[in-house]
Amino acid sequence: MSSISTRRRQRLPTLFEVLNRRTLAPVDLLAFYVFMRDQQRSVDYLDFWLDVAQHMSLCRHYVRQLRRSILVETPDLDKASSQRSSALMEVFKLQQHSEVENGPEQESKRVSMILRTESNASGSKGIPQTITSAVLSSPSRQKHYAELENMAERLDDDDIQAADGPLVPVDSSTVTRAHIRESAYRIMVTYFISGAECELVLPMTVIRGITTAIEVDGRDDPEVFDEARDYVFQALEREAFPAFLTSRALGNLIPGGAFLRLVVGLIALFAAFWVAFILIFLDWQPKTTRLWLILPFSIGIYGCLSHQYDLDPLIVFAGYSELTFMKFMGIHEPYVKSLLLRRAVWVLCLIIVMVTGLCVLFGLVPGKRL
Repeated sequence: MSSISTRRRQRLPTLFEVLNRRTLAPVDLLAFYVFMRDQQRSVDYLDFWLDVAQHMSLCRHYVRQLRRSILVETPDLDKASSQRSSALMEVFKLQQHSEVENGPEQESKRVSMILRTESNASGSKGIPQTITSAVLSSPSRQKHYAELENMAERLDDDDIQAADGPLVPVDSSTVTRAHIRESAYRIMVTYFISGAECELVLPMTVIRGITTAIEVDGRDDPEVFDEARDYVFQALEREAFPAFLTSRALGNLIPGGAFLRLVVGLIALFAAFWVAFILIFLDWQPKTTRLWLILPFSIGIYGCLSHQYDLDPLIVFAGYSELTFMKFMGIHEPYVKSLLLRRAVWVLCLIIVMVTGLCVLFGLVPGKRL
């Protein structure tokens, strides 16, 4: 996403922008994935969305490769392969016309139409047994999510900024129709079969429609998953995304980091009050010794208010937000950065007022030796 479009967005991002990698840290796709994994404990919906996006990427590369191969073919109307090419060329012409009229949002339907046309022309039907066994035994899914986990562990600025690209690179020169069928079947057995590894809670009509389209009709185009994709999008937008924005755009601490500051703050406040009462009841002289109370009171109030607001002002001023426990990512989204800075100034002013009040109170109380 260009920096110009980022600067123009003077609002919080939408879920669509986050999922399509049009946002920057700390409200990018990587931060949303870590939030769903670590805080919501419900990452299956997001995993499904990412798998479908990867499937769409495979289909897109295959269609581009198919178009190039057809353009260099020698026409021969007597050959079945040439008749297949002619049919596909007609679809490509319709696709180009559709791109002008409808824009990129119709890409899934256009790609699906091309894939279905090619399947009908070549007469392929169903899922071959070789693909079924390859999907069930292949380590591709484990590799895919191992790369996602590795991304969540690489937390320096360069790696986080690089996360705006594709999660799993696709080599367009090696994509075949078998890869697309394998990808579609893998998504089905992972999310829509009873007792699957990451079985999704979806209406039975949606699940039956997907399994029938893949197993019976032999479809592998991305439009097969459109209904489930829409349902997942609405579920994420309604339940998880508002909590994500509250956590990342209004604060810069995860629950573990906020709890650590609460513990440190309570210990510091206990020590501050303990020392303050000792100095009063022992009538410690000189009275200016009580000024040292500003240190434990500052640490205590700072820690407690950081926990209350899920925001560490000094870390915000340094330009960072906590992604995982004690690991930070830069704040690059302009609107979120300005929002966090305003809240950090407010919290810091509140800390100063409270610390000043406590220091003045315990500094002016007359001593009385017991």
